[in-house]
Amino acid sequence: MVKYPAGSLTNYSQDQTTLFKPKKNNHRKDVVFSDRGMNLEQQINESNKFYLLEELAVVHKKPTPVQIVKVDYPKRSRAVIKEAYFRQASTTDYNGVYKGYYLDFEAKETKNKTSFPLKNFHEHQIIHLSRCLKQQGICFTIIRFVTLDRYFVTPASFVIKAWKAKNKSSMTLAELEKNSIEIKVGFRPTLPYLDAVDQFISKVKLSK
Repeated sequence: MVKYPAGSLTNYSQDQTTLFKPKKNNHRKDVVFSDRGMNLEQQINESNKFYLLEELAVVHKKPTPVQIVKVDYPKRSRAVIKEAYFRQASTTDYNGVYKGYYLDFEAKETKNKTSFPLKNFHEHQIIHLSRCLKQQGICFTIIRFVTLDRYFVTPASFVIKAWKAKNKSSMTLAELEKNSIEIKVGFRPTLPYLDAVDQFISKVKLSK
């Protein structure tokens, strides 16, 4: 099965209607989404929908280039993809624009409790993040420690340095605590990662 950028099959016209005529939300304000069993990608996708509806940022999941080889049609109104392959290596998971800044970031999860394995990053992702940084983009990784229920927004510069270091196979939890911005799961947005981005932007402004 091939997932679309938002992770689900969404009716485009319905999305646009919702965008310009937001429905009233009757949820309690103290609801926390951490109990909904969502993975990191789903949490970020829901957050991006909120940011879009509130006109705070435009961030989308990048589509993965797929070449379809074989399709079956069990019914005239339904097509089933039987065989497909990736046409090229993907870069990072998300990109967009916020306050005039280009955002580019990766989302990663681990069940480890004390470190994050660097093998989860691929060389083409490191190269892509390096190139975006050279163009003054705001680049980072959102790392989730699943069993600890902790989330870190880690600057791409630190990830790249760790990945390139010799004899280094992981980033320890202590290193991430020191070099990242920790965020908490909440409600509207589900994962407020733009709070961390604001801090990155402030540092960029101070350096000019």
